[in-house]
Amino acid sequence: MKRRGIVVSRKKSKTYAYSYEQYEEQGKGPKNVVEDILADKEFPDLTELVIGCWGNPWEENCQEVINGIVANAGRFSHIEKLFLGDMNFEECEVSWIMQGDYSTLWAAMPQLKELTIKGSTDLTLGDICHEGLESLTIICGGLPRSVMKSIQNAKLPNLKKLLLYVGIEDYGFDGNESTVKELLEKSDFPNLDYLGIVDSEIQDELTEVVLGSKYMEQIRVLDLSLGTLTDKGGRLLLEKIGNWPNIKKLDIHYHYLSDEIKDKLEKLPIEVDTSEGNEEDAYDGEIYRYAMLTE
Repeated sequence: MKRRGIVVSRKKSKTYAYSYEQYEEQGKGPKNVVEDILADKEFPDLTELVIGCWGNPWEENCQEVINGIVANAGRFSHIEKLFLGDMNFEECEVSWIMQGDYSTLWAAMPQLKELTIKGSTDLTLGDICHEGLESLTIICGGLPRSVMKSIQNAKLPNLKKLLLYVGIEDYGFDGNESTVKELLEKSDFPNLDYLGIVDSEIQDELTEVVLGSKYMEQIRVLDLSLGTLTDKGGRLLLEKIGNWPNIKKLDIHYHYLSDEIKDKLEKLPIEVDTSEGNEEDAYDGEIYRYAMLTE
């Protein structure tokens, strides 16, 4: 599917995006996105809105898109799912995507149930307060502490799914396992059912943090995928996950587990995804493992 202006509709979801050629030749950019959405005859029938590449996302952020949605909140009142930044690496590397400030979005879209954000450069969430949001996903190469702090203090009483790409220092992660531990300790999501702390180069350490969190008593899906999980983390899972019969699925796809530990995890009496095993690299006596989304 080529992204040239307004693209193919799929049920009640539609993607709006500009190519770099449209930016260069027609001047299309973030200032035009909301205008074009509102002019689309199909838009009133949508429940899911996906914003892809806005022409030059490595130079201009998406603040005008966010501001446009907020300024026209009444006309976006039927949108229940929003994805801002859905673009592949050919359009823009994830660490280059210039995001924006979502502080005003929470009050402007009380009907919103799912929010997905891709990219963390200049990302600000502000004071999060939303009665209806059920799913929050942030896909990035590195999650800043400031963003984690906003999530830690968020008032999201109906949040069911939290999926955070932790990433690496080179692409914006400026915390450590203690930062994630504090988020899980101080946040209050009484209806959380799916917890994903993924895509980290300290996945073993984060596995220990997550297994020690209060959310283990309530979630049904534990997602520790896309990182550098080794046998150290795998053994922790084997030792402890049986303590929580509420866990029905464990997702650890993309990992660095040995066949022995992988086989043992697959025999757990729950659904376990151990696909995409990786082999570590060795160079000059050093061992190298890489999280999935590190470019």
